[in-house]
Amino acid sequence: MRKIAFGYSTRCNIRCAHCVAADEKSENQKMDLSRAEELIVGLGQANVRGISFTAGEPLLYLDDLCKLLTVCRKHGMYTRVVSNGFWAKTSGSADKYVVQLKESGLSQLRLSYSRWHQEHVAQENILHAAQSCKNNDLEYFVSFVTDFSKEDDFLEDYLRKHTLMFFPEPMILSGRAGAFERFPIRTDYQENCCPMNPYLAPNCDMFACCDAGSHFTNTNFFYLGNCEQDSINHLFEKSENNSLYNHIRRMGISTIASFAGFRAREIVRYRKCELCEKLFNSPDMLDRLRREADSGLASWSR
Repeated sequence: MRKIAFGYSTRCNIRCAHCVAADEKSENQKMDLSRAEELIVGLGQANVRGISFTAGEPLLYLDDLCKLLTVCRKHGMYTRVVSNGFWAKTSGSADKYVVQLKESGLSQLRLSYSRWHQEHVAQENILHAAQSCKNNDLEYFVSFVTDFSKEDDFLEDYLRKHTLMFFPEPMILSGRAGAFERFPIRTDYQENCCPMNPYLAPNCDMFACCDAGSHFTNTNFFYLGNCEQDSINHLFEKSENNSLYNHIRRMGISTIASFAGFRAREIVRYRKCELCEKLFNSPDMLDRLRREADSGLASWSR
């Protein structure tokens, strides 16, 4: 099933120190509403069946977003909105937003939660938003972004105390978080396969990975093209037919790193996205992997 992360705007009302979607030079961009509606129609015609509104804070544009959700519903798309919950200061304000979103066709609300988010948004906002989703029968979950330190225990305890549905999400050390101290990862050797959902930016640039758009500045490895020059279907086909992308999806980052000569202890040291950047943001390494994609790399498996 084709899915995409849709960046209607990069504007956000808070400035989190760990934000992967921004750095110190980030500028606010926003699509024209009518163009966004046209793009969603095109996505539907390209058989996209899942769309996640993300990038900045989508609910800064509630009325626009509801219009876009209505278009998505007409084309049978499963829709998700990723929000920091700034709008849910009270149960009443949470209900106002949740009811309007559901009536417009929203399938799921994803609430961002971390010790960096909660420097700007009260924990109670997340509780109000989640309870409103429960009361109004809207699917939700809390995306608990963590670096797995003990500092996050009180945040997790809060979610468990209030029986909220949540999933821990590893912090990605890119964007503003690129300067954070790196802690050793103590886990088993993992394949680190990645589904690589594409991302459509407000300027209509499309990338093969929703987390990689602005971080591969040396190679632009994940850039697919711009919807003003190419059809959406063509850009999806470029992603689906790229050998290296498919190795990332099926073989996994760890196996590719092993083939590239990384020692096992180096591979387990890095999180998935960080290891991906080390592989594919190096022009020399990328050139080698492209040459080997259908030969040596393709046979590097158990």
